[in-house]
Formats: sequence, structure tokens, C-alpha cells
Amino acid sequence: MDPVTHTLSGVIIYQLGFNRKAALFVLLFSAVAPDLDYVTRLWGTDIFLRYHRGITHGILALGLFPLLTAFIFRNKGGFLYYYCLSFLAYTSHLLLDLSNQYGTRILSPLDWTPYSLDLTFIIDLYITIGLLLGVVLCIKNKKRAAVIAICTILLLVGYIGGRAYLQGQVKQFLKTKVDANIYKLYPLPNGFLRWWFVTKTENEAQTGMADLFMQKVFLYEKYNLVNNDPAVAEARKNRIIQNFLCFARQPYVEVNRRQNITIVTWKELSYSFLPGDKFTAKVVMDRNGKIIESRLGF
Repeated sequence: MDPVTHTLSGVIIYQLGFNRKAALFVLLFSAVAPDLDYVTRLWGTDIFLRYHRGITHGILALGLFPLLTAFIFRNKGGFLYYYCLSFLAYTSHLLLDLSNQYGTRILSPLDWTPYSLDLTFIIDLYITIGLLLGVVLCIKNKKRAAVIAICTILLLVGYIGGRAYLQGQVKQFLKTKVDANIYKLYPLPNGFLRWWFVTKTENEAQTGMADLFMQKVFLYEKYNLVNNDPAVAEARKNRIIQNFLCFARQPYVEVNRRQNITIVTWKELSYSFLPGDKFTAKVVMDRNGKIIESRLGF
């Protein structure tokens, strides 16, 4: 999720009745603190793509950050009080991120595998607007702010739960239309009944859109997953490609040769509905197989 949504979630938690000194600051800072790993952008977009939602989004950080925060603010109202506040806000960030398809290394550093529920898009305006309305209503009606905050949280949980139900329904529908071994469904921006899918057989992947309302499946592309071209192995030595593949969950590679150059392109199929070269990585080689250019589409 975006920083605005995480900030609003911290404000909503504050409206539950946590009014001691520094409570609002602790909640807001803890709600956005996991995204301090944005600093990795200073070392390149590919570094950010690899390490964002890594150690700061894992169980170790969840255990240590609230302890540090509580220690700093212990004289403002009690160690345990601020530990609980920080833990709640930090947890809200991890859970919101876990709901979308970007991938969160929630078990790091024990397990660096990115996990995702694939229920919401990276930016979900329905969640952001819902939290914003909840905050506004709390400010307008301070006597019932706690009740409004609880209702807002329950509606948020219900919204994500509803999307989980719809995802399950779409997957069952897709299985009646497409024969495959693996079915992966990903949310489309502002979509409820339409979902992007990636299906796989042993050597082939297929992408498309499943529409539960129209009861139709729209097939887009088929991809051969077996590629033994030596240029692929050479391209894998490139740092940008290595970092991209650490991020990608549904990667596909293709090789194109044009006169004196070879272009090796990796695509992340779970985002292939986006226009342009979003979530792609390319390597350009000369006739001798030497890499002369590499770039990331993000």
C-alpha cells in the first residue's frame, strides 16, 4: 500500500481512544516505518525492487521496532502502553501490504520468500477513501470517534474478506474454462469481478482476464516457458536481471536477435496487463555476447 493509506490507518487506530502524550506520533511513525527501506532507491531501482518489503517488513522488525519505540517514549506514558501502540500500527502496515500482489517477505530473516494474498492492487483507492472518510467522521463527531473507528476497521476487514471470496469464485470459474496445472489470480485496479490470471502447464504459461459478471474468459497471450538459448544464461549474470528475478514471481524470458545485437527481455506476467514496459528487465548484447546495456522498466 501507499504511504497515505498507511498514515490514515495510524490515525484510525488513534481514534480508538489512545490519547496519551506522543500517542499520535508513535502511531503515525510506526504505521509508515516499514517503508523506511525506500532508502534503497539511492542504490538503484533494481536494488529497491529486490530489497523493498524485505527485512523491515518481517517478523524480526515487528518484534524489535515496537521495543525500541517503547523504550524511547517510556517516560511519556509507560513502556507497555507505547509498545502496544507501536506494535498495532506496525502490524497494520504489514497486513495491508500482505493483502496485495507486490509480495512481502513477512518471515524475514528466517525465510526470504515473498508472500502475498493477491487480494488488492498495490494502490487500492477503496481502502484509502474508506479510511479517509472514517478519519473525517471521527473528527466531526469526536464523542463517537471510537465507535466510528471500530466500524471503519470492521468494514476494511469485510472488504478484504469479500475480495478473498470473489477471488475464490473466479478461480473456480476459471478452472471450468481453462485446463492447466497452476492457477494464479491477481487483482486489477478498481476491479471486483474482473481478475487477471496466469495459468501454467508443464512448459507453457497463459495470461488473460476472467470476468465473473459476464461469465467470460478473455485469453491474451501464451508463453513457452522453456528457453535454453545461451544468451539467457549470459544475461542472468547481470546485476539488474538478478535483482529483477529475486522480485519476480511469474517471470518469462524471450530472446530477440536484430542484426548485430541480441535483446533478452524478462517480463513479470502477473503485471503484464499494465501498458508499456512496466515490470520488465532487458539486456542488450553485441554480436560477441558482451552486455552493452541493461535497463529496468518499473
